[in-house]
Amino acid sequence: MKYKDGKPGYNPDKNARVLPMTILLFVLCGFSFYLGGIFCSEKEGFNVNTSMDVGDSVASARDTAVSPLQLKPVTFQECSSDYQDYTPCTDPRKWKKYGLHRLTFMERHCPPVFERKECLIPPPDGYKPPIRWPKSKDECWYRNVPYDWINKQKSNQNWLRKEGEKFLFPGGGTMFPHGVSAYVDLMTDLIPEMKDGTVRTAIDTGCGVASWGGDLLDRGILTVSLAPRDNHEAQVQFALERGIPAILGIISTQRLPFPSSSFDMAHCSRCLIPWTEFGGIYLLEINRILRPGGFWVLSGPPVNYENRWRGWNTTVEEQRSDYEKLQELLTSMCFTLYNKKDDIAVWQKSSDPNCFNKIAVDAYPPKCDDSLEPDSAWYSPLRSCVVAPNPKLKRTSLMAVPKWPDRLHTSPERVSDVYGGSTGTFKHDDSKWKVRAKHYKKLLPAIGTEKIRNVMDMNTVYGGFAAAIIDDPLWVMNVVSSYAANTLPVVYDRGLIGTYHDWCEAFSTYPRTYDLLHLDGLFTAEGHRCEMKYVLLEMDRILRPNGYAIIRESSYYADAVASMAKGMRWGCRKEETEYSTEKEKILICQKKLWYSSNRKSR
Repeated sequence: MKYKDGKPGYNPDKNARVLPMTILLFVLCGFSFYLGGIFCSEKEGFNVNTSMDVGDSVASARDTAVSPLQLKPVTFQECSSDYQDYTPCTDPRKWKKYGLHRLTFMERHCPPVFERKECLIPPPDGYKPPIRWPKSKDECWYRNVPYDWINKQKSNQNWLRKEGEKFLFPGGGTMFPHGVSAYVDLMTDLIPEMKDGTVRTAIDTGCGVASWGGDLLDRGILTVSLAPRDNHEAQVQFALERGIPAILGIISTQRLPFPSSSFDMAHCSRCLIPWTEFGGIYLLEINRILRPGGFWVLSGPPVNYENRWRGWNTTVEEQRSDYEKLQELLTSMCFTLYNKKDDIAVWQKSSDPNCFNKIAVDAYPPKCDDSLEPDSAWYSPLRSCVVAPNPKLKRTSLMAVPKWPDRLHTSPERVSDVYGGSTGTFKHDDSKWKVRAKHYKKLLPAIGTEKIRNVMDMNTVYGGFAAAIIDDPLWVMNVVSSYAANTLPVVYDRGLIGTYHDWCEAFSTYPRTYDLLHLDGLFTAEGHRCEMKYVLLEMDRILRPNGYAIIRESSYYADAVASMAKGMRWGCRKEETEYSTEKEKILICQKKLWYSSNRKSR
């Protein structure tokens, strides 16, 4: 306020507020100090979620000199032997709690915190170290996967047969009882792109024992074999025991945990998925994850209905109607029939944006609107609409992506969609992991030998570790956190495979399915959300006896991880990084083989 002469005047209201504001300031400071004391005092507790201040301190732990996290020694007890094939988020014991509609009970339903197991999953009686690759593709120990039901039901179709102490895999299937190689030979005649490196990644829905995916490995095609958890067949467990990539999953009410435009090919060999029911919603999901220009292969009903209908407990009229409905649905989604012979039909997804632009809003299925994120795929519901390829992306279609193996080290177009991503950051990451992988092999010479086949990179960025060991006789499941930057499209564009996951929950696999687990700062990145104890117990569940873990962590977490790993009967040693920095260490751990002495449920 000023007087007419421009001099400042006296404002009694302003001075009157000084004292109350000063008192308020002291009160707020005292309250803040009190809260800080509460949070800091929890640092001595077991829960890593509160071991550091909230905010940026967790993310910057690797770059800040801090005292190592200290935990009291802990020893984990054995679970009951009836938990030997326990899959926490797809547990048949809990199926009755969930609905039958569209088989939703087979989807992921993870237990609440108070129901989580805090014990070690035992191997089956008589468990042996798995047969090594490539011999494992044709046989495995019966006691490692002791399921008689599948042997009795499927041996006549040459899925597998039991001989002595082993299961043998002749390479047959429901639609290829005379051998998968002849079946794939016919498929490659129908799809020449399978021979020249154009097709690199595939998904097999309803995979059986993954013989199709196993055969494609010899042809340079990397397949994710997908099947739900069941009471008897253990399809995914057989696949992984054989050394073939696989994951538990089902197309039901939620999207599969893959980004859009991921796979070069999708396959269904009498997988019994009702493609045209529920408005074609299952086929719409295949469209979402299939790359523009990619192929969808179907063998079994209703293909070749003219000659096969008598064996399908139906009529020729019903099968003709089903085939016409399928063809009509695919046409409305911008798929065209690419080739067809005998029991195999191949459709190709259009890479022409104009086709998707012509899909009317009032048509069925309609085109998805822009509010539906095509890559949102972690507990995201299926959508009854056509996900159209991003018209801004010019080098994502199958014919535009470099052929394998050139695509592995070519910077993908979608790297620019990642925050801070660019060709430069991609190349830097690629070079960094070549150096790191070389160092890892010095620390763990088993990498590159028959001892390590199934590998998981638990928190990859661009798949750099997998790319650096691509010439070794192994495969890598690249996991991208559902809370991290969306880099999984880049992984697939490189010709690698992976999945979204949240490590606060159990992974979609059986126990004892991986030979090597690798993580790079996972606890530093996720420690504010996920309790270390449960993450390590999950690692123990999915790691094979005598399997390894490479744990690259900040110095803050390294000793605590080693201490807790000791309580899981792991042996760990601390090593320097390739540049011997004090802020970061590497733990090389090995899980011991032990047998259950506890028969009581916990």
